[in-house]
Formats: sequence, C-alpha cells, structure tokens
Amino acid sequence: MKKILCILALSLYVVFTQAQSVSILGDSYSTFEGYVTPKTNEMWYYEENGNKVDVSDVTQTWWWQVIKESGYKFCINNSYSGSTIGYQGYDGNDYFERSFLTRMDNLGTPDIIFIFGATNDSWAGEPVGEYKYDNWRKSDFYTFRPAMAYMLNHMIRRYPNVDIYFILNSELRDDISESCRQICRHYNVPCIELHDIDKQNGHPSVKGMRSIADQVKAAMKR
Repeated sequence: MKKILCILALSLYVVFTQAQSVSILGDSYSTFEGYVTPKTNEMWYYEENGNKVDVSDVTQTWWWQVIKESGYKFCINNSYSGSTIGYQGYDGNDYFERSFLTRMDNLGTPDIIFIFGATNDSWAGEPVGEYKYDNWRKSDFYTFRPAMAYMLNHMIRRYPNVDIYFILNSELRDDISESCRQICRHYNVPCIELHDIDKQNGHPSVKGMRSIADQVKAAMKR
C-alpha cells in the first residue's frame, strides 16, 4: 500500500511540476528568423538586421526572455510582420491571409498564449467599427472591434484551460487602445498595457525588448 501511495505521489509531482508551454500569436514585434511557424511568414527581426534595429539574437526578444526566465517551454510562435487582427491592411489592402483571425488556430497545444497585436491595425488606419459580440459576418472583420471580439471569443473556446493574455502596445491610436481594453474586459482576458518601450524604426530595441519582458512577467505575477 505504501509503495502504491509513493508511486501516486511521485506521479502527481511530475504532472504538477512540468514546465508550462507557451505559444505566441503576433506581428513583427514577435518575429525572429528561424523561430516562427510557418517559415513562410514574413520576418522583421533577423540575426543580421542592418540598421533597422539593434536586436540581432533571439535571446534578446521579449518572448524568449519571458519563456527562459519563467521556466516555460517554447511551443509555437506564429507571428507575421505587418499583420493585422482584422482583414483591412495598409492602403486598404485585403490582409485576410496574414491576419490574426486566419492564423489563430495554428498555435499547437500550449498552456499559455500571448496575443501581441493591434499595432498594425492602428498604423494602417483600420476603421474601428462598432462593438459586436455575436452574429459576425465576414464583412465585419474589415473593422477592428468585431475582428478583435471574434478573435478572443474563438480563442477562449478553441483553447480551453489555456491562460490567454493580450499584450497592448504603447503609442497606438486612442480608439484602438480603448477598444482592446473594453473587449478584453468583456471576455475576461488579461490586457497587459505596455508603457515606455524604447523603439527604433517603430520596433522594440534591445532595451525595449527587455522592458516588454519585464512588464509581461510583472503583469503575470499580479
């Protein structure tokens, strides 16, 4: 009997002490050459990045630092440079193929998901539209609020028992930022609002990546 209890206790210990796995759904801020699935996604960060930004090693990215320093395991990083949550991209182009909505089912089987988006929706001038929480149509997704709501609604159903966090970039349009806050509250998804992020060409520098990692870890502890 004691032997059985010991085996059971050991089994429970292994189950509850296994490192949690992390997936990322993002845009250029979360890309790095060789660490994104699928490989056909467009990158921003490379080992040789020229003069665009000083980040040149994957260990300098915000998500690598969060995973490494928190004892997590890396699952999938499905990030795509220039991608929007909704379907309307730059110059009014259709971004259906690269949108967060199109990629959100391809994140593996993680324990934690970080969604880091809305930056390009803000920069591209995507209309915010109206708040809509059901009965969506494809045409709704060419505006931000219905697309954001559908994404969170779908993901909390698609990934049950997974901790989902939305990371909100600093210096976005006020209507985009407030929409993110309100929609996250509606779905009870934690919204990690970034501040004072050092950037080069609009993208986090080494210093900025460090700051994002610190702010994400601090928010998760709360």
